[in-house]
Amino acid sequence: MTDNTADFRYLEAAAAGDLDGVRAALSDGADKDAIDHEEATAILRAARGGHLEVVRALIAEGVDIDAQDQTCSNPFLYGCINDDLDLVKTMIEAGSDLKRLTRMGGNGLTPAAEKGHLEVVRYLLENTRINVNLTNNLGWTALIETIILGDGGPVRQQIVELLLAHGAKPGMPDPWGVSPAELARQRGYDEIARILESHQA
Repeated sequence: MTDNTADFRYLEAAAAGDLDGVRAALSDGADKDAIDHEEATAILRAARGGHLEVVRALIAEGVDIDAQDQTCSNPFLYGCINDDLDLVKTMIEAGSDLKRLTRMGGNGLTPAAEKGHLEVVRYLLENTRINVNLTNNLGWTALIETIILGDGGPVRQQIVELLLAHGAKPGMPDPWGVSPAELARQRGYDEIARILESHQA
């Protein structure tokens, strides 16, 4: 954290979406990678405010796009968690590190699958080499997350299909040895169980 006045103005301007203010603070000597009291960077603060113009300007300035705050958030992971496809695309195109993890030990795909963010899941699977079989701190893959934390409906079915089409292992169990198909069946998600079983045949 810093007490520098220019740094403070820079961080506040980024959070407010004030691009002129961001540039003025940088001209006055603000550290482009300055952080606030929660270790959030200017680009993360801009991302949280939905200020894509500022995000893109900061990428062009060469800021550290992968730096994470005290809750492990960065612009890419924030976009995945909050269903902000434009932000996710912007960060992927800027070269975000896909191996950075959330505070629960998941990659960007994990919370997107968990929360049912279909288009973010689709984009990540079709345009990146993100680890589709990563296991988080709870011992769950993205496939298991979308089953046990979803409603089993059409969106979740599409996510399951996408994950399987891009290399998710249909039989990879939870920490207690229960398969994804069995987890689906336990919840009455018969269509998801059928999809999984067809991929195991």
